[in-house]
Amino acid sequence: MRTFKIEAPDEALRPVIQAKIDNLNKPKGSLGRLEEIAMQMCLIQQTLSPSLNHPCHLLLGGDHGIEREGVSVSPREVTWQQMINFTRGGGGVNMFCRQHGFKLRIVDVGVDYDFSAQQLPSHQGEGQGVGSVFLDRKIARGTKNFLYEPAMTEEEYDRAIEVGAALVDDCIAEGCRILSIGEMGIGNTSPSSIWMHLFGDIPLKDCIGAGAGLDSPGIRHKQEVLSEAMKRFKANPQDPLRYFGGFEMIAAIGAMLRAAEKRLVILVDGFIMTACALAAIRLYPASQDYMIFTHCGDESGHKMMLDIVDAKPLLNLGLRLGEGTGALCAFPIVDSAVRMMNEMNNFDNAKITKYF
Repeated sequence: MRTFKIEAPDEALRPVIQAKIDNLNKPKGSLGRLEEIAMQMCLIQQTLSPSLNHPCHLLLGGDHGIEREGVSVSPREVTWQQMINFTRGGGGVNMFCRQHGFKLRIVDVGVDYDFSAQQLPSHQGEGQGVGSVFLDRKIARGTKNFLYEPAMTEEEYDRAIEVGAALVDDCIAEGCRILSIGEMGIGNTSPSSIWMHLFGDIPLKDCIGAGAGLDSPGIRHKQEVLSEAMKRFKANPQDPLRYFGGFEMIAAIGAMLRAAEKRLVILVDGFIMTACALAAIRLYPASQDYMIFTHCGDESGHKMMLDIVDAKPLLNLGLRLGEGTGALCAFPIVDSAVRMMNEMNNFDNAKITKYF
């Protein structure tokens, strides 16, 4: 199993950063959360002039064996249908990546479909940092059904971690300093709910919501299935990441850990990606220092999961699309924090009396 060397940012620069923030020509603390984000950005990059070079977005796709138990209102074929839609530029994630200049990597990590039969465009869009590419990194055609057995083998788990880490290396090679991650996988709120239960010590029923739109009987059925899966897991406990996770989720964890190791800013959005971030933090606590939690969605329990790691999301727009769309929507706020550090004048240069 791969190990990562993740160290907390050096705090020695903090007082210098704070002095620069306090001397910008504004009342002290008047830019609120932007000042907090600016501090985090400067600490991560160890500079007084942070940058957002070549933002990249990973869209990771995978199917889940537990979907066979009727825990999602959406059928599994929606995963591959949406993945194809993304390659044609028609998804929400495509729109927001185009809007904010993100390079989009659409990655098949474990979708139950043979994409080789499709003539998928390998690149879309023009301009610096804009466009999309489809990548085949398939480990298997979906995970096994964790109601009866572990979702993946140890070898598959290791491969998924490596896929995520390698994707980050590709982004870094292009000059990336900030990364966001999204997912596409019907049924993946189920393993996310179980991870929330296990890692947050929260009753399982409080961790289970409607997912893509289950009604009340559907939610009750989902609770019954996941409760039974937990009973069987507790009878023979194993690594909960491997036992319950999806290939796209484990790859996301690998990406987060590699990004933290290489000191990238990580934008975290959504119930599933927050569950992956929670897992990454449990493995390497210092990885949280590199994460900006961007959005609290409508999925039941998302706020509780954010509270586990004392995260303060930037937005609450009621989004529940997935795909990392909340992270992309929050990017301009991070950009504003960076511009504050790099473009705002200070009291001395502006010849304004410092009144505090």
